[in-house]
Order: sequence, then C-alpha cells, then structure tokens
Amino acid sequence: MKAMILAAGRGERMRPLTDITPKPLLPVAGRPLIVWHLERLAAAGFTQVVINHAHLGEQIEALLGDGTAWGMDIRYTAEPPGALETAGGIANALDILGDGPFLVINGDIFCDWSPGRARQALSLADLAHLVLVANPVHHPNGDFTLAGGRVGNAGEMPRLTFAGIGVYRPELFGGLRRGDSGKLAPLLQDAIARGRVSGELHDGRWEDVGTPQRLADLDRELRSL
Repeated sequence: MKAMILAAGRGERMRPLTDITPKPLLPVAGRPLIVWHLERLAAAGFTQVVINHAHLGEQIEALLGDGTAWGMDIRYTAEPPGALETAGGIANALDILGDGPFLVINGDIFCDWSPGRARQALSLADLAHLVLVANPVHHPNGDFTLAGGRVGNAGEMPRLTFAGIGVYRPELFGGLRRGDSGKLAPLLQDAIARGRVSGELHDGRWEDVGTPQRLADLDRELRSL
C-alpha cells in the first residue's frame, strides 16, 4: 500500500512562521512535523510515499529528498499557487498512487495512530475509511457520527472529528481530472449517503497543529516525554 502526505496548504493561521517556512517543515521537538509522519510510516513498513506541495514546496523537496534517509521512495506532486484543495491534490497524484487503496495523512497534524492499521481498514464494498477522534476544544461540534464501524452524518447523534487520516479507493475521486481543484468533504458526504464509508475511533494522541500556540504546546509536551 502507498501513502500520501498532504503538504500543499499555505498555513495562513500559522503566519508569520509560514511566510518563510512551509507548514510541514515547522519544527516540533527538534524534528520537522512531516518527519514525524515519515518515521511512523517507515516503522509500519511503508516504502512508497507521495507528497504534494505548493507554497515553498522546493524547501520540502530539498529537505526530504528521495526518501533514502527513511528507506523510502518519496515522489512529489507540485501544485499551482493556492493549491488544488484536498480532493484535487489527491486526484492530481492518482497516477502515482495507483489502482489500489492508499493511505492519506494531513501533513499538519500530529497523531500516534499506527499507519499499519490502514492495510486492513477498507472493506471491498467501501470507498473510504476514516480515522475519527474526540472533538477538540477548537472544533466542539465535530464532523461525522460513528456507529458500528460505519460513518454517518445524522444530526442527533454525538459527532466526532475527522483526524485528517483516511484510507481511500481511487474511485472516490473519479469525478476529478488531474489538475482539477476540489474539496474532499462533498465526496465523502456522497459516499456516506450511499453507505460506503467505514471508520474507527482513535483515542490516542492527536493534535491539529493549526496555530503557533498549538505548535508551541505540542513542542513543549513532546520535549517533556
């Protein structure tokens, strides 16, 4: 199974830090945020990784290179200024990701979920499998419901937050051509309505590193371990 790390976001809420450094390269406990992902993927046996980028993307390629340092083959997909949104970025990389299911991780999160779980996550009938977490303070209303391993969107049930980690089939992105811009949420909502999205609750460490304060808090926490 191949993996993709989404690293094309501008990181507006992280400015001025991201004016000169792409968000995935911001340091956390002595290592760039994206390196934590690569190390966890390598430990789980992933050897082929795709990374998309836009803002200051040349810095990402210069630092990570071809992935040899982690025993990986890293390939890159460059996007235009402003990027292609999440679904567009994934669709733009489908020729590299191939015909089988693949794992996608947001580059601006920190999570101790084991990527090895991705290999058994997706049933033959499903288009997507989502990792969900308890709602953080900054996102109290959540995104989706989860019952019996099925992801839903029922308004009355307690909702959970999408962790930015999912396993997908290429068919989920069939309506997008390479270079198209597109959001992920509408595609997931359509698949959920058709009963083709499974999910799991991760109760370990997860952080949406979306602001300088959250970055500093995570850095302090990891350095204290």
